[in-house]
Amino acid sequence: MARRWGVGVVPLDVLVGAQRHVEGVDLTSAGLLAALQSGARVSTSQPPPAAFAAAYAAAAEAGAREVVSIHLSGELSGTVQAARLAAREAPVPVHVVDARTTVMALGWTVLEAARFARDVTVPALLEGPPVAPEPQPLGFGRRIGRLLASPEPVAPLPDGAAVAAHAGASARGTRAWFLVDSLDHLRRGGRLSAPAAALGTVLGLRPLLTLGDGRVVVAEKVRTRRAARERLEQAARTHAAGLARTRVTVHHLGQVDLAAELLARVRTWPGVVESVAAETSAVVAAHVGPGLLAIVVAEA
Repeated sequence: MARRWGVGVVPLDVLVGAQRHVEGVDLTSAGLLAALQSGARVSTSQPPPAAFAAAYAAAAEAGAREVVSIHLSGELSGTVQAARLAAREAPVPVHVVDARTTVMALGWTVLEAARFARDVTVPALLEGPPVAPEPQPLGFGRRIGRLLASPEPVAPLPDGAAVAAHAGASARGTRAWFLVDSLDHLRRGGRLSAPAAALGTVLGLRPLLTLGDGRVVVAEKVRTRRAARERLEQAARTHAAGLARTRVTVHHLGQVDLAAELLARVRTWPGVVESVAAETSAVVAAHVGPGLLAIVVAEA
């Protein structure tokens, strides 16, 4: 999807024991799941400012006049801070956006920002733009798509500030709910408070989690796994029902059949214009552990 829209990606690193891996390059979600199940110690590492500096320089070299740099919540990772440090010395203006979210709540935000930057209308963000873009990592400065496809004069494309503002608004229009088999991974990584984690480890509850102000918080306390899955679906469907058009993602980690069944039901919801099931990234898997099941709802 990123390639189709010409979006550049600066990956995070995942450490499995003493071995460092680059997400999406030499480590898959399946590989990370196997490591977790074997008891390996797993952690993540944010990109250094130099990685963002190189990406911004490459975008400028490719002809971008501005860069819009969109990142997962600053409450969950220091990635956005590294991006801001690099942006200060970039050869072109860089608009850094803290999306205050993660997984495909972040993904839908980035794709919608890319669509807005090109000023095009598409039936499905997952299918990409109507005209194949020129390679342009992270940059939205040139007139791509409409200008190449039409001999008629066209209005100027949105500038970087407008794209960044649109990305922020899009991120605020997303919600995510998720379940995990154990809260220990989130607690050890500092992504969930100790009192919240105690709901599962001490009281034996299965909390339904969500993101609140960029942090992982408990949305509801549920007794059984079956009841938790039902509430996951109900919470997402109730939220989606209040929106005219939605894009929905079902995330999982090693639960392909369960995710497929859930996606089939999601596709019967009124107003769903785009939906997909996706195994979560290795970085997210490192923090949530095995058994993840999540639903992301984005306003379309």
